[in-house]
Amino acid sequence: MANTNATTATLSRTLPLAAALKDAVLSGAVAFGLFFFMIGLRTEQGSTGALEITTRFQTFAILVAAVFVGSFLRTLIFGRGSIPLGRAVPPSVARLFDGASRFAGPALLIFALLVPVLFYQNRYLLDLGILVLTYVMLGWGLNIVVGLAGLLDLGYVAFYAVGAYSYALLATHFHLSFWICLPLAGILAAFWGILLGFPVLRLRGDYLAIVTLAFGEIIRLVLLNWQNFTGGPNGISSIPRPSFFGLPFADAEGSFAATFGLDYSPTHRVVFLFYLILALALLTNWVTLRLRRLPVGRAWEAMREDEIACRSLGINTTTTKLTAFAIGAMFAGFAGSFFATRQGFISPESFTFGESALVLAIVVLGGMGSQLGVAVAALVMLGGFELFREFQLYRMLVFGFAMVLIMIWRPRGLVSTREPSLHLGERKA
Repeated sequence: MANTNATTATLSRTLPLAAALKDAVLSGAVAFGLFFFMIGLRTEQGSTGALEITTRFQTFAILVAAVFVGSFLRTLIFGRGSIPLGRAVPPSVARLFDGASRFAGPALLIFALLVPVLFYQNRYLLDLGILVLTYVMLGWGLNIVVGLAGLLDLGYVAFYAVGAYSYALLATHFHLSFWICLPLAGILAAFWGILLGFPVLRLRGDYLAIVTLAFGEIIRLVLLNWQNFTGGPNGISSIPRPSFFGLPFADAEGSFAATFGLDYSPTHRVVFLFYLILALALLTNWVTLRLRRLPVGRAWEAMREDEIACRSLGINTTTTKLTAFAIGAMFAGFAGSFFATRQGFISPESFTFGESALVLAIVVLGGMGSQLGVAVAALVMLGGFELFREFQLYRMLVFGFAMVLIMIWRPRGLVSTREPSLHLGERKA
């Protein structure tokens, strides 16, 4: 009997060890196949201009070994099931975070308002703040289409480009001010959103994603090849800058600095652009929150959950889809016009599929339908990109690894819950 128990104990220890070793070998083999040409070999331009192959086998071996050891320890400790990361957080700490989450939105808003004051002398951080707020606005606009209406849009950058080129062409050819071109760019982008909505009314899921992806590429190719109208690959330069109620940010009489008795500084224009994109982003957030409480917002969410049930309730899914595409595209047009006036130069290279993928990743990782989650995801992702700027070769690898971890740990996004749009009866926790 004692020998039987000893044999059983030995087998119980051997089986997890064998399973862990098997998973580690399989993971190591996959990592070997993926990283050999990505990390192990690298092509560089030699002195003669020809491409030369250089090897980085030491880095390649370290990565494969790390994957092997990580997979072995993961299976040995947690098994092949899901990793219970939520249990590692004590309940008291979880309750503390839940209580603090109520103040996260106001805290982020106060911090955003104080950024130009705290970092007035740091031009880099001000530009980074403008970039983050631009993607927050884009994320909130796409959140209407993807997060609320449930329509997977992979060509959102097309409306971003329409807004930018609309502003640039109107400002350069008709010499209209920024405040006139801004609503016109949003209206034109919304019009193109409706044009996209009509052909895809009967499409859902993967088919809708493919069509919207094609639409984004069509817009980019049109901008690239219609040289007489858009400038082609050369783009449009000398785009007028916005003014503060007619006061330009220049070192001259009648400028912003001279009118208010200030010493001229180029930072004045940067601070104004920061508060301008902050106001546009807050406008997007306010309109979205208001629309969610209206019948059209509840129709979006009903269509996201079940389109067939939505039709059975008498909801017109045609107008529901078109309004989602149009309003989401309008905010992308606003963001595009701001991008054009901030850069002073635009070209088709700024509106590639990578931009759509980045904005969609912000919406998905932040939590579809969550306004706060989108803002946090944009801050983390754009800030994370800048933190890893020194590690140019590995930043995308680390970024992809972080995305995988978030999808495993928080499959519904960083902020997976949100305030209900409508309460039936008394409000409950």
